[in-house]
Amino acid sequence: MEHEANENLRTFLDGQKFKTIMADPPWRFTNRTGKVAPEHKRLARYPTMKLDDICALPVEEHLEDTAHCYLWVPNALLPDGLRVLKEWGFTYKSNIIWHKIRKDGGSDGRGVGFYFRNVTEVILFGVRGKNARTLAPGRSQVNLIASRKREHSRKPDEQYDLIESCSPGPFLELFGRGIRDDWTVWGNQADADYKPTWKTYSYNSELEAAE
Repeated sequence: MEHEANENLRTFLDGQKFKTIMADPPWRFTNRTGKVAPEHKRLARYPTMKLDDICALPVEEHLEDTAHCYLWVPNALLPDGLRVLKEWGFTYKSNIIWHKIRKDGGSDGRGVGFYFRNVTEVILFGVRGKNARTLAPGRSQVNLIASRKREHSRKPDEQYDLIESCSPGPFLELFGRGIRDDWTVWGNQADADYKPTWKTYSYNSELEAAE
């Protein structure tokens, strides 16, 4: 798996380098018995990757000397996310929180969690190189996205406007699910016509291809 993914990424990028990377890795959860958890049957919907395999992706080969990284990580796996940032060549600086809300603006309490019911997910923000501060709009950008969740594991589209305003291009999305202008997208579901094949949340009246 590791070798296949690494070679696929190298071939796909063909020497390109990027100033900003956003990634939503297919993290693998395990419980105290070593079995996959806590997503249970949901994990059958898409393949997951071991932490070591995520860390080993040749991301650093495709970075400009100065670059930004936005890394999605579940609350339960924060230490793993920090390790991935480091292995990819970044230094952790801050985070952005996605608050999942209902239509009325309250917290959407359908998330999973062993200790608390999660209504948030985290984007770790890391940098590399000199003069790696965010662009001017980043100085006034709050580190919170409040929006409704859509199909399982899909991240909010608001992330793109935030990243594009706060960080320089060219942009690379790893483990992407859709095509977006001005982004290079790598992932086994990176298709402009992508739609989920599993049942979505009941309030989703229609499924749109990820932009």
